Amino acid sequence: MSSSSWHPLAPTTIADIAVWGPLAQHVDLHVELPDGVRVVGLVRDDDDWWSVPAKTAGELGSPADGVRYAFAVDGGDPVPDPRSLRLPEGVHGWSQVHTPPAPAPWSGRALDGDVIYELHIGTFTPGGTFDSAVDRLDHLVELGVGFVEVLPVNAFNGEHGWGYDGVGWFAVHEPYGGPDGLIRFVDACHARGLGVIVDAVYNHLGPSGNHLPEFGPYFTGGANNWGSTINLAEADSDEVRAYIMASVLRWFHDFGADALRLDAVHALVDHRAVHILEELSVRVAELSHELGRPLSLIAESDLNDPRLITSWTAGGFGLDAQWDDDVHHAIHAAVSGERQGYYADFGSFACLAKVLCGGFFHDGTYSSFRRRHHGRPIPVDHVPASRLVVFTCNHDQIGNRAIGDRPTAYLDSGQIAITAALVVLSPFTPMLFQGEEWAARTPFQYFTSHPEPELADAVRTGRRAEFAEHGWHTEDVPDPQDPETFRRSTLDWSEPAQPEHAAMLDFYRSLISLRSSESELSDGSFASVTVTYDADAGWFAMHRRSWSIVCNLGTKPVGVPLNVAVALAWGDYHETGSGLALAAHTVAIGRRVTD
Repeated sequence: MSSSSWHPLAPTTIADIAVWGPLAQHVDLHVELPDGVRVVGLVRDDDDWWSVPAKTAGELGSPADGVRYAFAVDGGDPVPDPRSLRLPEGVHGWSQVHTPPAPAPWSGRALDGDVIYELHIGTFTPGGTFDSAVDRLDHLVELGVGFVEVLPVNAFNGEHGWGYDGVGWFAVHEPYGGPDGLIRFVDACHARGLGVIVDAVYNHLGPSGNHLPEFGPYFTGGANNWGSTINLAEADSDEVRAYIMASVLRWFHDFGADALRLDAVHALVDHRAVHILEELSVRVAELSHELGRPLSLIAESDLNDPRLITSWTAGGFGLDAQWDDDVHHAIHAAVSGERQGYYADFGSFACLAKVLCGGFFHDGTYSSFRRRHHGRPIPVDHVPASRLVVFTCNHDQIGNRAIGDRPTAYLDSGQIAITAALVVLSPFTPMLFQGEEWAARTPFQYFTSHPEPELADAVRTGRRAEFAEHGWHTEDVPDPQDPETFRRSTLDWSEPAQPEHAAMLDFYRSLISLRSSESELSDGSFASVTVTYDADAGWFAMHRRSWSIVCNLGTKPVGVPLNVAVALAWGDYHETGSGLALAAHTVAIGRRVTD
């Protein structure tokens, strides 16, 4: 079986089962049949694929879904199929032949500039499953978002985790509801007009359940922050790339996803002439044409390299969007006053103005955190601002704080409203993190449930050592393995009914409604935004054509020389003959008044 014949739906019968194993000398298939487990010696073809002999396949027939199987390499213990479509007993258990139901018909939804809502299936609801998440989708419809982005749902070891330690790139985490549960969730989103983005990790595999090295050279000798470097450009890397490609296409083809968010693409080491990201972009565009609906790829990258979102014809990789941490850092530092770590270069009004008008702060400038120059400018005349995904917070910016505290733990409601207005009404593609819309008080902490004691201890001690280096008291860092760390991170759905949370929820709904109803606020071009500010007085204004978002970031009332007919505000203000008078931590939004 060659990579060119691989289809995301295979294997669905025993005859389809095959595995790429250039490092193996012998591979046995262990398969559960009604009369017990049968061991079948596989045959190798010229492309190093091992498959069931034709005669044996005929004897075994084509059993229905549910048959379990595993591979034993060179006499070793049986291990799951690297392309397992289902792992009902977890990542160390046997694979299962499974044909998921086809997703319901859906015409698709374009990503460009739409509002994204990021959630973690395990903590979005107390139930922690796809089906329990469906019960809360109407809340998202009423909020006005267009896309739901789920943190990784591919198979990982343990019951609970963020999902970034996945090892089953073709399977769906069983405690969430498995592959069929994901399809029910996607269909429920689509039935409500919501697109679905799946967070996918291809830069490393988790530390538990990764059996790929037994089969082939999936890794190089290098490593990144999270694990061994994936072999994208060395010898035998064609099949490794095909492995990633098939996984990517499966999310779209088999599960009906509308977009993928590709985790930390800067850790994908590829020195080929055609980078894996460009190859993925081309193939996903082809699949989009085949399926007749929009499909998108979103990169998470810390490179500040606009080539990721530049078209193929202009020498770029052709991705549809990328996360922009610089916008987050600029807004967060300006509002919160924090300057530790990577916030050191951010916080000034000039910095905030630069990112709102140009996307990146570090665009060839010196980064004191990295101790080198970083990034390059975005060609704003050719690359739309809407290709940048921005946020007031996300799973990283909360969960990777030492105690996983949300902005509600250290900002007042006016400061939160300011950050929300600057993000939601920006020319970029805004993203919210679960519970942000009602100023949730529940933390989002880093949690794991590794069954292996040595791995659990390594994660626990490593986490505390990392934050100790940044000055945090180690006793303040939650134990990732403590079940309470997971439970504390679950949203409290009683909060939106409480007056202070209900008021913020209404404000977010109004912001999103304004964005969707006013073409000048949904304009995704860099040309649509300008800024004015007075750093000494403490006010900052982002202008979107005839609209202005005027913020008092200071601690004292301030007069702003802008005539604005306010349509939406948070905090005390009044209009004067010469402009606006804003109380501390107030944001006022409206059209500018002209003579």
